[in-house]
Parts: sequence; structure tokens; C-alpha cells
Amino acid sequence: MNLSQIKKHAIAHRLEDSRDEWLKQRNKGLGGSDAGSVLGLSPYKSPYTLWAEKTGLIDSHIPDNEAMRVGRDLEQYVAERFTEATGLKVQRSGYSFQSKEHPWMLGNVDRLIVGENAGLECKTANALTKTDYSGGDIPAAYYSQCYHYMAVTGAAAWYIAILVMGKGFYWFRIERDEDEIQALVAAEKEFWDKVQTKEAPDPDGSDSTSQTLEKLYPESFEGEQADLGYMEETLETREALEAKIKELTAQKKELDAQLKEEMKTAQKGVCGLYNISWKTQNRTTFDKESYREDHPDEYTEYLTTTTTRPFVVRKRKGARA
Repeated sequence: MNLSQIKKHAIAHRLEDSRDEWLKQRNKGLGGSDAGSVLGLSPYKSPYTLWAEKTGLIDSHIPDNEAMRVGRDLEQYVAERFTEATGLKVQRSGYSFQSKEHPWMLGNVDRLIVGENAGLECKTANALTKTDYSGGDIPAAYYSQCYHYMAVTGAAAWYIAILVMGKGFYWFRIERDEDEIQALVAAEKEFWDKVQTKEAPDPDGSDSTSQTLEKLYPESFEGEQADLGYMEETLETREALEAKIKELTAQKKELDAQLKEEMKTAQKGVCGLYNISWKTQNRTTFDKESYREDHPDEYTEYLTTTTTRPFVVRKRKGARA
């Protein structure tokens, strides 16, 4: 694949050869790593969180960490391993790409395949990953990222290479599928329209969304009350779920008690596919109440104040069903 081929399908923007430049550009559209979040496939970032970032309501900057550093440093190594395994040569593009037809679709690709209308995405994974790469599994978010790049560049296929630290190296070829690409484009367009209009997508129950809501609304104001009369059905559904959770929790505790009675003093239990542990453990804790009684002046010096917003739903006394 070469740049002249890509220019038939996409506008190529030459950026400074730095990560900071790409970080400046990414909130102007959707990049490949955003595709999984748009579709609700990312385990790290929900559609709601991505929307809040793209609209500028919360900071999209993620402090650099060791995993991110390792991923960047090993990108070239993964590319070299891919060439070694496949015989295909790869090259850096030196560009980021923007779709002509859909200008909000951006692509900062890892590598292009020399002599083929295709690209390469390089990944590193923790040795504790549960994805069975050896069995042909690929995380859905990775699939959507590759389809995003095919949509932007017009490529006929996209390769993905994954180095699982200390365990193995795997690579896969993903063929272009027009139906999949059009479905992705439609989903991304719908999402980007919400970014432009500031209309939030429906929040899901992920930790990502919960943390974003806490960032957006960290404080409550005394005397302010929201009229949620139109959400009565939501509250009724929630109440029914709480009752079901209590019922299921009680059933689980009963089964646990039966198992404990059978194990008695045994530390481990084995049953077919199941391993059970009921092991004695010692834990040392700090008795802060005793310390406060013995050292009241010192105790107050180490107190800190944090701000939280506990979410509690209670049915009013006398409320009729």
C-alpha cells in the first residue's frame, strides 16, 4: 500500500512526527481507538464517556502509564515480528488520515503494508489476558478499530499483530466487508451528530459512565430538587430488580452454606470442573477507635475530608403501588 492509493479514498494530513500533535487532532473527530467505544465494545471507555470527552465536558487526557509506554516502545518490535512471521514488509506513513466523505473519521495508523492495499495495527497484551488468541479470538474493539481504518483509507484488508507478553505472538488478516463498514460508519455518524448537538447518548451501567457522571456532577446544591415524575417506570423497574437481586443473593448464600457444611475443616474442595477454597486467613488492621481514645489530639491532625455523592433510592412511606 502506498500514499497515492490512500489519497484516492482519503485526505492525508502531514502532522509533526510527535504524539502531542495527534493528541491535539483527535478531539476534532473519531479515531480508530474510538470505534469500539462508539459501539459499546470497549471495556475501558463507554459511549457516554467518549461523548463527554469529545464535547469537552471532561478532559480526555490520560496520564501516561507503564502499559502505554510499553505499547509505544514495543510497536516497532511487533511490526518486525509481523514481517518475520509473514514475509510482508511494512512502513510508517508519516501521516494521519481524514476521510473525504466523512471528515469526522480520522485514522492514525501504525503501519502500511508495502505492495498491498492494507495496513497493520500493532498491539501488546498482558500475559494475564483472557482472550484466546491461539484459538483465533480477537477482542471486538480491535475488530472495529481495523474496520474504521479500512473505512478511512479505502484499504481492502487490515492486519493485526498482537504480542502477548511472555506467552506468544499472533497475527490475523481481516478482510474488508462493506456491510460491516457501512454499519460502523452509520453508528459513528449518529454518535458524532450527538457530539455536535451536545445531545448525550443514553448512559449505561459501566464503571466508565459512573466515573464520568461523578466528574460532571461532583456536588449537589441544597434546596435544588429534580422533578422525575416522567421516570416512574424506570424507578419501578429498578425496585423490581432490587427485589430479584435480594432473592438471588439469599439463594446463593444458602448454596454456599451447604457447600461449607460439606467441606467442614477442609481448606480445598474439588468437584468436576470446580475448585473451591475455604482457607483460614489472618488480617492485621489498625484500631482507629482505640487510637482516637488514647491520642485524641494526634488523631484529629490526620483526618482528611473527601467529597462524595451517595446515590440512594427509597420508597416514600405510605406511597401506593
